[in-house]
Amino acid sequence: MQHDQKSTDYKEDSISLGGAVAMGTGVMIGAGIFALTGQIAQLAGPLFPLAFIAGAIVTSFSSYSYIKMSNAWPSAGGIAMILQKCYGSGAIAAGAALLMALSMMIAESLVARTFATYVLRPFDITGGPLVPILAVAVIIFAFLVNIAGNRSVGLFSMIMAAIKIGGIALFGIAALWSSGLQFSAASETAPNSGITGFIASVALAILAFKGFTTITNSGGEITNPHRNVGRTIMISIAICVVVYLLVAFGVGASLTIDEIIAARDYSLAQAAEPALGQLGFYLTVLLATVATASGVLASVFAVSRMLTMLTDMKMIPHSHFGMSGAIQRHMLVYTVVIASSLAVLFDLGRIASLGVFFYLIMDMIVHWGVFRFRRQEIGAAPLVLLMALTFDAVVLVAFTAMKLQTDRAIVLYAAIGIAAVFIVERTYLSRWMAPQTAHDH
Repeated sequence: MQHDQKSTDYKEDSISLGGAVAMGTGVMIGAGIFALTGQIAQLAGPLFPLAFIAGAIVTSFSSYSYIKMSNAWPSAGGIAMILQKCYGSGAIAAGAALLMALSMMIAESLVARTFATYVLRPFDITGGPLVPILAVAVIIFAFLVNIAGNRSVGLFSMIMAAIKIGGIALFGIAALWSSGLQFSAASETAPNSGITGFIASVALAILAFKGFTTITNSGGEITNPHRNVGRTIMISIAICVVVYLLVAFGVGASLTIDEIIAARDYSLAQAAEPALGQLGFYLTVLLATVATASGVLASVFAVSRMLTMLTDMKMIPHSHFGMSGAIQRHMLVYTVVIASSLAVLFDLGRIASLGVFFYLIMDMIVHWGVFRFRRQEIGAAPLVLLMALTFDAVVLVAFTAMKLQTDRAIVLYAAIGIAAVFIVERTYLSRWMAPQTAHDH
């Protein structure tokens, strides 16, 4: 059946450079700016716009491993392929790849909850059962659009990315302009948790950029992938830095740091009202709704692809649970169930924290693998790889230290989750490492 074929098979050259940039920025901006601005301000204090710059710098170093590996072996498996090339088909590669998939599902639930928070903002509802109900509803909507197939996702992502990036940039410019280019957050004597707090806030800023990994997961489908994967990643990060800084300064121009922290789950809507009036407030809510819905959509698409690839590579156990149809259809269902569960069980702050732990551990495993096993073959500079590894480690230590002071339970949940992933994979695959494969997937 033609329709089913389109929604389950990998199609080479099906995503243009523009489409890939739209998809990358779509995931990054959907997750990053609406959900995380207030959370970052809470840790970094008045310096929070600088956290986005630091996050972009760390992400640029991080992306080096992915770009070098994707240029050598463009693949629809992206990160799974990179890990397998480094560690072989053992539990280390499979566990790290599964952490990546889980961190993408965490991002999905983060953005879905943000969607719900902004939709309910005009009705002055900030909690209660409606938040998880709406979050689950938008995840299910993303599932239905994804079943419709590849082209619809690409087109929808491009339209949404254009609306969203333009709208968010306009919000930042308008908020700054209406404040007479004053930055009220900086003039406040806010509680500042010092250098540790700032470095910990960079961990959340990295989460706002981690959508670039979505691009490597679609490497096999991007046109001229040996050149365009790297270009797409750098263009996406550059666009996001500009947009995030506009927003950070826009929010900081309208609200004091205490107000940003108090409204951390919906800080953009809160900042829009003093700056742009009631109409600006409603437009920002509408923009947030569009941005987060499209972010969930792009994320569901990417994570189901990755899980399908892991199943094809025999790196994760797979059960049909009696479902018919192709594996990717099953993976869409699993993705939706896990993301929905997270959206129901955890608040925004905890979901973001889980995402940081899962993502940074996976990222460090990638850098070490490339440094240890593949750097000469792909011509990667060892210093850049070691710097990426060091940045990740410093940020992770600072973030863990802050969370041990404020929310020990989430550190425990993350540790249990990460340990469980590797134990399950070790049991399933019965070895930590295997000979690396040289053939292309």
